[in-house]
Amino acid sequence: MKLLIAVAALWGAAAGTLLPRAAHRFSAQPYGPGVLALTTAFVCAALAAATGTRPELGVWLLLGPLWVLLAVVDLRGQRLPDVLTLPLAGAALVLLGVVALLPEHAGDWTTALYGALALGGFFLVLFLIDPGGTGFGNVEPALGLGAALGWYGWPTLMLGTLAAFLLGALYGGARVALRRGGRETAVAFGPFLLGGAFLGLLIGAYTA
Repeated sequence: MKLLIAVAALWGAAAGTLLPRAAHRFSAQPYGPGVLALTTAFVCAALAAATGTRPELGVWLLLGPLWVLLAVVDLRGQRLPDVLTLPLAGAALVLLGVVALLPEHAGDWTTALYGALALGGFFLVLFLIDPGGTGFGNVEPALGLGAALGWYGWPTLMLGTLAAFLLGALYGGARVALRRGGRETAVAFGPFLLGGAFLGLLIGAYTA
């Protein structure tokens, strides 16, 4: 297991060194390669520790660096580019469909599909109710994240979603407490959506 985690961390570090150029392209902000490499290494290592040798780990290691990229782009540029979010949603479902054919996997592809539709639909409803509060840009990444969370079942999907809103609420409350923004200050929700999904996925993989 230690070797697996080490290999995953090295993969994440290598992938992370390639992210600054893409992040700069999508958000017009400079990024240091060291921070992104360390972040991606941590994400991949944590996913490996939680998933073990099950075949879906390959999917998480491919998608993990791209999730990090989305988070930093939205954090700095407050946008989630369609050119990234829509292909990621399709890739998640296709790759998990392949994994579902392999032995020793711990998830269900049908639930992953329903999870994608459920989480994407949920954020679409939020957008229709309050377009100013929840941007349409959150709908597309929710499809891919819903597939990943749904792979491990409905409890994991609900946990990841709850964690996203909890992280967002904690951050918003901290900003108000520190007087760095009011309740109406616009805050990109993408990083919290991705962070909550990451936490949910870790718990879902560990308990599967």
